[in-house]
Amino acid sequence: MALTQRLDLRQTQSLVMTPQLQQAIKLLQLSNLELTEFVEREIEQNPLLDVEDPSSGANGETEWGLTDFAAPASAEAAPSEAAPVRDTEDLVSSGDLAAGNDAPLDADYENVWSHASAFENGADGSDLANWQGRGGNAGFTDGEPDLEQTLASATNLRDHLTAQLNIDVTDPADRLIGSAMIDVLDETGYFRADMAELAQSLGCSTADVERVLARMQGFDPSGIFARSLAECLAIQLRERDRLDPAMQALLDHLDLLAARNLAGLMRVCGVEADDLHDMVAEIKTLNPKPALAFETTTAEIVAPDILMRAHPNGGWQIDLNPDTLPRVLINHRYAARIGSGACSKTEREYLTDRLNSANWLVKSLHQRATTILKVATEIIRQQDGFFRHGVRFLKPLILRDIAEAIGMHESTVSRVTTNKFMATPRGLFELKYFFTSAITGADGRAAHSAEAVRFRIKSLIDDETATEVLSDDRIVEILRDEGIDIARRTVAKYREAMRIPSSVHRRRSMALRL
Repeated sequence: MALTQRLDLRQTQSLVMTPQLQQAIKLLQLSNLELTEFVEREIEQNPLLDVEDPSSGANGETEWGLTDFAAPASAEAAPSEAAPVRDTEDLVSSGDLAAGNDAPLDADYENVWSHASAFENGADGSDLANWQGRGGNAGFTDGEPDLEQTLASATNLRDHLTAQLNIDVTDPADRLIGSAMIDVLDETGYFRADMAELAQSLGCSTADVERVLARMQGFDPSGIFARSLAECLAIQLRERDRLDPAMQALLDHLDLLAARNLAGLMRVCGVEADDLHDMVAEIKTLNPKPALAFETTTAEIVAPDILMRAHPNGGWQIDLNPDTLPRVLINHRYAARIGSGACSKTEREYLTDRLNSANWLVKSLHQRATTILKVATEIIRQQDGFFRHGVRFLKPLILRDIAEAIGMHESTVSRVTTNKFMATPRGLFELKYFFTSAITGADGRAAHSAEAVRFRIKSLIDDETATEVLSDDRIVEILRDEGIDIARRTVAKYREAMRIPSSVHRRRSMALRL
């Protein structure tokens, strides 16, 4: 067989991931914060882009991405037609570059309000020099600090302990040891360093470290510098003058308290059940992690991407949150101005590239918004029972169900529901929350949501009494009577995931009245 070279023509079809297509896919899975950062970077790189100021009043009467969803009257009824999504200019402001219709999207950067013009033309006759002489942004008050300067900074644990060390300990060597001990405290306020190693690193004896430690265990907050949970509780009880032999015995056997072993605790402490209950109640008032009172971690506020509320005529109304949806503008006037002065081919190519990039970004943002709205609308239609009646009516749902209903791929639905939150009459939920696995019904046909089953298990346990504590087998029987076919190991798995102890521990806890 001879090997020869030849030319063949073949026609094939393939999907090419262009940079623009990759950008559109990337925008789908970005959260609102990540989207804002992305748009800001694009604005820095593209001089033709700008973000519309919400206070400018442009399109102020138009709600972004507004659509109305009327819930079906029954499970079989089809949902009513949603209101049409508005054009690109309503959702993400853009221009028709081909038609040159740039009048509504122009930004006049020459008419900028300034402090100087306001004071020079002010009716009260105040001049700019007097305003600047008071420090510019100091306002109209003489010598008073700004509001930001009046805010008190939070005191951290190190500063709090160091201040007490400087007052209570006068010996320089002891202060050095105390400072080193403050540095090795863990986040809960426990001293877990090795005494011998610390003494060796400081060049002192272990007795010196133990002496300073005993002194610093009297610092505020109470229980600080403890080496174990029992010692932390003992320090607090000693300050209350409540550390008697029975209480010390209880602290020495905290493992029995964790196991809710009532008989064992009464035996080692030498007390009756009523006295043991009072001792346990006393311990419950103590702080096992004293340093957490100085934790300054600020809870992050999640801004919803979708706003949902009841429609006056029934059903639900869905809006995209305007605070998380950037309105990108293309400055055509500026593009025309610099385009008329472009002389070289490189300048014209750069301007065309920036114009195409800006137009594609606007189109991608519009597509992202409409896709989120479409997916959210279908989720609400599928989970209408949850929004009307609660978690027990949450239906099993997978990505394929939404994808087939709206004619999209599962991967697209997965990207849309990632890091997207919806504010509903029942609270703020991530879109992923509404996708749960199914548990077969007792009749073999009806399916129940795993989240709804977990909620039902928790409800049954919350309703327990001291005389009737439900075992996992009993919970299985109750659920099967309600039409839910579930195994005992599944009940145990759900219970452990919710950090609910076993029936034996719950029964002991009720006996101790914890």
